[in-house]
Amino acid sequence: MPSARDEAAPPTMSDVARLAGVSVMTVSNVVNGKDARVSQAMRDRVHEVISELGYRVNMPARALRLGRIGVVALAVPMLDDLYYGEVAQRLADRFEDHGLRLAVESTRGALTRELAVLDDSRLTTYDGVVLAAAAGDASVLEGLQPSTPLVILGERSVPDRFSQVSMDNRGGALRATMDLLRLGARRIALIGGATDGGEGMAAGRTAGHLEALDGAGVARAAELIVPAGVRPQDGYAAAASLLDAGVAFDALLCVTDALALGAMAAVAARGLRIPEDVQVIGWDDTAVGAMATPALSSVAPDNAAAAEVTVRLLMGRIESPSFPPEHVVVSTEVRHRGTTRR
Repeated sequence: MPSARDEAAPPTMSDVARLAGVSVMTVSNVVNGKDARVSQAMRDRVHEVISELGYRVNMPARALRLGRIGVVALAVPMLDDLYYGEVAQRLADRFEDHGLRLAVESTRGALTRELAVLDDSRLTTYDGVVLAAAAGDASVLEGLQPSTPLVILGERSVPDRFSQVSMDNRGGALRATMDLLRLGARRIALIGGATDGGEGMAAGRTAGHLEALDGAGVARAAELIVPAGVRPQDGYAAAASLLDAGVAFDALLCVTDALALGAMAAVAARGLRIPEDVQVIGWDDTAVGAMATPALSSVAPDNAAAAEVTVRLLMGRIESPSFPPEHVVVSTEVRHRGTTRR
């Protein structure tokens, strides 16, 4: 039977402190992640009591006390993407530790929509914004003065006054291509590659791929650089177009896992075996790719580090307008599974 106290009001921080045998300040430090000086045993006890009582932080009250709205935004090119879905979950978990909820917006990779997210009328509804830039670059951002803290994700050029988190596209593609060459591949098709230079994700990964070919003395073949979108159906169409045209290849390096999964389906539909006939490496190391049959080899960014640094940079600017901007490049590694030969 619930007590009169249970029916009257939800448990408070004082209730947690009293039952745990610690001060309210200690509970506050544990709840807010400022518990470096709190012993592990005491942290465990506080969390145990929080779970027992069903205590929940009063987020509106906390936001009001800190002078915040309590919401940060993540703007991504698409919502139904394997990679960005995982990015959103990692950031949501970490911002929650800071008492902030994550709202997710879709820009559809369009410059006008990216600029709309950075318009003051939109920014005032958030404490900060994380923008995965697919269209805007330094020339566009140079004249902007966002009124809300901003961190930019992606490899497009960004003015030094903005914080940016990117990944080592060139190095990751170079290592993946070198691995495929060591595993016997000689005709590697790059699905989602860039044929016109430029900047951004596809350009960086193409540059690393070509650098590996040149270093190994393997001739470049223009027909093996296949531009594509980022969805599974784009990967299927790209691989099918090579097969229909009679273009020989013995490996596929795809610039996203989603492209790789689609390309694998096209290869399998033609009766080719993976990895015996065609080896495949994707990019992003998504959970879906790891569970495919065969399990997808993939270039894996340090996704946990990317999430941690993104939150650190945005929280730094939220808490102090003078927090200095940083440009951080996250490392990558190639994780081999069933789509590459052992």
